[in-house]
Amino acid sequence: MSFKYKMQESARSKKSPLVLALDFPFEPADNRNNILIKAQKILKAVYPYICAVKINHHLTLPLGTFDGVTNLVEQIRREGMLAIMDAKVNDIGATNQIIAEYYFAAGFDAIIANPFVGWEEGMKPLFDVAKHLNRGVILLTYMSHKGAVEGYGQTVIDPLTGEQIPQYVSFARRAAQWGADGVVVGATRPEKIAEIKSILQGKAAIYSPGVGVQGGGAEAAVRAGADYLIVGREITMASDPAEAAQRLLYSIKKY
Repeated sequence: MSFKYKMQESARSKKSPLVLALDFPFEPADNRNNILIKAQKILKAVYPYICAVKINHHLTLPLGTFDGVTNLVEQIRREGMLAIMDAKVNDIGATNQIIAEYYFAAGFDAIIANPFVGWEEGMKPLFDVAKHLNRGVILLTYMSHKGAVEGYGQTVIDPLTGEQIPQYVSFARRAAQWGADGVVVGATRPEKIAEIKSILQGKAAIYSPGVGVQGGGAEAAVRAGADYLIVGREITMASDPAEAAQRLLYSIKKY
């Protein structure tokens, strides 16, 4: 079963398109045990409303990939969710391959990567590992922060056609061509979600971060074509994470 299909099944089972970004602020060394405890507590509270969990360097750096993070991945799996590693892989192919192998060995179902490095001796080894292990690859296509326009919005020349196109259009085309399971497009850019949706033509799912604190609207993102909403601080920083997740999910179901 492909990762794309597993996500569809998880979303159907949970009746939710929400992906939790399990990110926390920096903690001094003597407080870092609290990070694991807090993460476990939030997962236990919100799992009924979440179909997958995205983990970033916020947890892998202080907890260790094969220590605390592996424990969290096991908990995520037990609660019927999928685990996505937001590594933003962006190196030469040999390094990308090893990064993917380690994170997949830690139990992650999918990994987020940057298509900027190209295919040959870039993304191809990572895709090969994912295919061999039946895991997923999600490609950055247009991020949610304000400065994203400086990179993803710049005009580039397609090396095959000579056509001048925005960088994000090039990335969306690569995602469809390479067989990516999904793409990241910020919820703060609903017009880009709609445009990229038309390029992908159902070949990859759209994951939209930036809902809530960054200003992205869940309704606008869903209406534009987002398949999954990645939500972090709106839930993790709430006084009652379960209530926050439930409230957001119910609001999405209205439309």
